Amino acid sequence: MATIKYSIMKMVYTNESHFLANNVKNLIEAQEINTFLKNEFAQGAMGEISPLDSWPEVWVYNNSDFDRALEIATSSQSSSEKNDWICKNCSEKNDPSFEICWNCQRENAQ
Repeated sequence: MATIKYSIMKMVYTNESHFLANNVKNLIEAQEINTFLKNEFAQGAMGEISPLDSWPEVWVYNNSDFDRALEIATSSQSSSEKNDWICKNCSEKNDPSFEICWNCQRENAQ
């Protein structure tokens, strides 16, 4: 008889915006962490359920990946607090989320 090992899934991120939730999900999956998007289609039920209960949620399957996934989700949101940076190669202004200059493709040396 095969033994099934169950792990408890944990929520890493939630937001009212499907775009932001999917972005965090993609960033986490890019680091080879398996995720699940809960409430993907629940916004149509708003009014029947609480709006907060209909927000999309990013969950991780493996508890050992939770801390790393949470760090990725948190760092993806903190980039809005950073300042724009000026490329040392071409002097072009870049958004803080860019790691490479949009104009000359040089890495941020800061």
